[in-house]
Amino acid sequence: MIKVGLYFGSFNPVHIGHIVIAGYMTEFEGLDQVWFVVSPQNPLKKKETLLDDYQRLYMVQLAAGVSDKLKASDIEFRLPVPSYTIDTLAYLGEKFPDHKFCLVMGEDNLYTLHKWKNGMDLVKKYPVYVYPRPDTNRPASPLLDQILNAAEIHQSKAPIIEISGTFIRNGIKHGKNMSYYVPEKVWKYIEEMHFYEK
Repeated sequence: MIKVGLYFGSFNPVHIGHIVIAGYMTEFEGLDQVWFVVSPQNPLKKKETLLDDYQRLYMVQLAAGVSDKLKASDIEFRLPVPSYTIDTLAYLGEKFPDHKFCLVMGEDNLYTLHKWKNGMDLVKKYPVYVYPRPDTNRPASPLLDQILNAAEIHQSKAPIIEISGTFIRNGIKHGKNMSYYVPEKVWKYIEEMHFYEK
């Protein structure tokens, strides 16, 4: 049974913070693989802020390289939009019966689970591996409390890296050299394609 952590995100763009978290999960938390599930549309985010789906997927493929532990996944591109995690996991479970899936998410996302479709069912079926996010406030919500009490949560001590896609995009837009924050091949591709410059 292969234990796979699903790391959902828009990856707009993928950056070294994402890679560090995924690497920590495979090396220190007992996951065999981490799949970067590139989301075509997060129901909680505005679509117009996203780069083309396949461009973001390609950058994740560049970032993962030839690693046998990190994978880029376009599974949600073939599912109805908007994408809901519970539906994606049901599909993956049928497609990969020899895999045990779990979720990888930041502490900030953990505290939004009461807003997710079938959040309670999700955490009862799939363990959750949580990486720390500073200054995250847990909202007062009886439903969230119930969901978290029912969940199998693994609190990770992954390094805290305060980098965001917004920070990188804004830097590029203002002419800054943001090559320090993304994998080398990803940065070369961003420059070549002139992404985020406007």
